[in-house]
Amino acid sequence: MSGGRSRHAQVVPYVTKDGTLVRELMHPQVHGNRLQSLAEAVLAPGQESRLHRHHKSEEVYHVTGGEGHMTLGRDRFGVRAEDTVSIAPGMPHRLSNNGSKALHVLCCCAPPYAHDDTELL
Repeated sequence: MSGGRSRHAQVVPYVTKDGTLVRELMHPQVHGNRLQSLAEAVLAPGQESRLHRHHKSEEVYHVTGGEGHMTLGRDRFGVRAEDTVSIAPGMPHRLSNNGSKALHVLCCCAPPYAHDDTELL
């Protein structure tokens, strides 16, 4: 396949191993792309993902709405709409929503996201 397409409203959300609600907007197992995946993660106010790492995947998070905190290794810093964070393979990380609205994040993974590549810490 040379390309694929998805519609947000037609993608069924699910909860990942780290406890985050996601929609896989583009994933090889569904859409035919090969080298990366793109998902939207949503954290409700007061919610945080479990501390975890991926041994193979590099991730890029791009915040599209809301605000929260990112734990990246030993660092902890605020994130809000229009911020982008790179997460190297093996780097412990967690995202938390300390705002009053849902925190929306686009998550790009290469190689594509896989549950078995997620280690809870």
